[in-house]
Amino acid sequence: MEQGNIWVILNPTAGKGKAKKQCPKIDKILKESGRKYQIIQTQSPGHAIELIRNLSIDENDIVVAAGGDGTCNEVVNGLLSRKEKFSKPPVFGLLPIGRGNDFSSTPNLPLNIDDAIKIILNGNIRPLDAGIVKGGFFPDGRYFINGVGIGFDTKVGFEAAKMKIKSGFSYMIGALKMLARFEMSPLIQIKYDNREETLHAILVSVVNGRRMGGSFYMGPNAILDDGLLDICYVKHPAKRSYLLKIFSHYTKGTQSQCDGVFMSRGLKFKLRALEGSMAVHCDGETVCFEGKELEIECIPGALRFAGF
Repeated sequence: MEQGNIWVILNPTAGKGKAKKQCPKIDKILKESGRKYQIIQTQSPGHAIELIRNLSIDENDIVVAAGGDGTCNEVVNGLLSRKEKFSKPPVFGLLPIGRGNDFSSTPNLPLNIDDAIKIILNGNIRPLDAGIVKGGFFPDGRYFINGVGIGFDTKVGFEAAKMKIKSGFSYMIGALKMLARFEMSPLIQIKYDNREETLHAILVSVVNGRRMGGSFYMGPNAILDDGLLDICYVKHPAKRSYLLKIFSHYTKGTQSQCDGVFMSRGLKFKLRALEGSMAVHCDGETVCFEGKELEIECIPGALRFAGF
């Protein structure tokens, strides 16, 4: 692959402000590499999308998200929503210096900044699938590379966002609050490929990556370049204690061992709330609070990834 420029889109607020402190080190390593590069710091939520849409990049350039999962999602959306189309998919890189770094766990990217940059520089490029979700605040679609959460985990995220402490601990507290409420789940019709299911689903995950929420393996068998998305959906259990048991399995990725948990793969998904409504997030970005219909589709090989 011909060497192009490296564009680092760095979110200075990622990792509770720790990402900004990494900027001089990133600059030093890239300067010593002899590669052409530019580091651009974002100024507000959504800024990375607009930045990338307006960058003068070509198909050999690498656009790197330096931050957490939110930064990662914005960079992906910027790349996939650019007007001009290249003969090859854009090259995406990642420096996982955020708080959760869920997506980076699937390709097993190192959290050490020196090692992470070396991976980007070594020229190993592979296809990377993406997904697009349509509904709620994004009727025209929002791209993702990690996953879409519907129901319990999304509401847990809403609870965690209210807390002053922003960490995996806040997510656990949010989960305990939702367990205590044990609200009735919506009746959801799920259609994908040649299958159809209708159930009171307390949780539905449609994922490209394996982990969300810091320590929960929503798609433990997901593969980043298989051209499919993994789905895991959970029937509302009769008892709160059994839901707690299921979620203890999620931390190990063994939830398929539990009754009422269903796992599969597919290319296109349609979900409709026949009773109640769906709370939905996409890579942590709120899609809707009380949605009724949702479409999710895999885009095989949408990007090239410098990192696994």
